[in-house]
Amino acid sequence: MEVKNVAKGSFQEILIEEGFYVLKIQNDTAQIQRVSRKIDSSFIQFHFCLKGNAKFVFNEGRYALEVSEENSLLLYNTQMDLPLNLELNPNSWLVSVVMTIRKFHSLFSKEANYIPFLSEENKDKKYYTQESVSPAIAVVLSQMMNYNLHSSIKELYIKGKVYELISLYFNKGSEADLEQCPFLVDEENVRRIRKAKEIMISRMTEPPTLNELSEDIGLSLKKLKEGFKQIYGDSVFSFLFDYKMEYARKMLETGQHNVNEVGLKVGYSTASHFIAAFKKKYGTTPKKYIMNSANS
Repeated sequence: MEVKNVAKGSFQEILIEEGFYVLKIQNDTAQIQRVSRKIDSSFIQFHFCLKGNAKFVFNEGRYALEVSEENSLLLYNTQMDLPLNLELNPNSWLVSVVMTIRKFHSLFSKEANYIPFLSEENKDKKYYTQESVSPAIAVVLSQMMNYNLHSSIKELYIKGKVYELISLYFNKGSEADLEQCPFLVDEENVRRIRKAKEIMISRMTEPPTLNELSEDIGLSLKKLKEGFKQIYGDSVFSFLFDYKMEYARKMLETGQHNVNEVGLKVGYSTASHFIAAFKKKYGTTPKKYIMNSANS
């Protein structure tokens, strides 16, 4: 948990876990406060305005979305980055929750693999949703902004509250309009995308091309690429790279395989190519990683 100061404003940033954090932004001055932060297209953003008014500016000022007191704004767009360029009015408070799509899925599924965020009819659109804040959410937001706890448990407290906040946000009652529910999905397409993932993993040493994969699962190339990113939070081959490196890391940790064996197992014909890929992912060579694992 730390307070960050940037050129255009200040905010308190609280890391919940990797790919998941909270921003607490307070402007108790008489001037507009501007806050900027990089956020790429792999993230979902939830913004809650406790009091006052805030404006989110996009495309160098050509487009803006406002969120007013006791209202929320959900932002998600797999096609382009949505960096935080915020104008917070005087005497305004904002709580923002930002997490990767992969982390978001893991909140709702033990397998963390295939809960899509967008419905079939919405998945080609930008997903910007503005909703009023319920009384239950308002209480949690207030608790997140105003708490007097021992420093040793502050992070634990905030972690519990942010999970409560997201749970309440998606607590759609049985009377909710299913057409507005972001989890409404074409189950057949989900099955096909999941099959694509399984094919890539099973054939990771010699993976098919995207065109071959789209033919194998019976989806167009466009739907494969967009659907895979929405469901898994990454492109097909970026996902496969991460999977291969994680698989390799676990093999190395067993101490039963040398670097050449592990490289071949995950599809690298030469040790030098595997070493370069591993270093790109983990910042160290497989040999040094093995030594560090053994020492620890």
